[in-house]
Amino acid sequence: MNSFANVPPFVSNGGVSVIIDTPKGSRNKYKLNEELGLFELGGVEPAGMFFPFDFGFIPGTRGGDGDPLDVLVLLDEPTFVGCLIASRLIGVIEAEQTEKGKTTRNDRLVAVAATSRNHRGMKQLSDLDKNLVAEIEHFFVAYNDAKGKRFNPLARRGPKAALELVRKSCGI
Repeated sequence: MNSFANVPPFVSNGGVSVIIDTPKGSRNKYKLNEELGLFELGGVEPAGMFFPFDFGFIPGTRGGDGDPLDVLVLLDEPTFVGCLIASRLIGVIEAEQTEKGKTTRNDRLVAVAATSRNHRGMKQLSDLDKNLVAEIEHFFVAYNDAKGKRFNPLARRGPKAALELVRKSCGI
């Protein structure tokens, strides 16, 4: 049984629940095996490539690629695989991903952990240093390229667009 299936996508303060599948600094990419309710190793990134922040998903959602919505969570220290983090959405990098000739939407939400000290003042993507946002986009481009996929950022949008994406993916 998938123990994450009962985690609500939204938390009481208007934020979202994020389950981390890959901690900041990891070259190992983990993924949830929904049938078993366990995380398994999905792959190892090339030397020198690692996740710039904790990466996970919002339970109870489905994106254009059929998987739960992806979220990059800014917080002070890396957490661990399976960690549940109440987070505040600050925006979305809208993107298309092409694999084996098939193109689907595969947006990347960006959030701040509700308990973060270092990032608590960040309310929208535009609050982040422009170079940091460009580096995050570049990470996703390079990450997909290493897997033989193409990641094409389309636009950067704020927290309202991010929240609407989550609501839509939940059927709300």
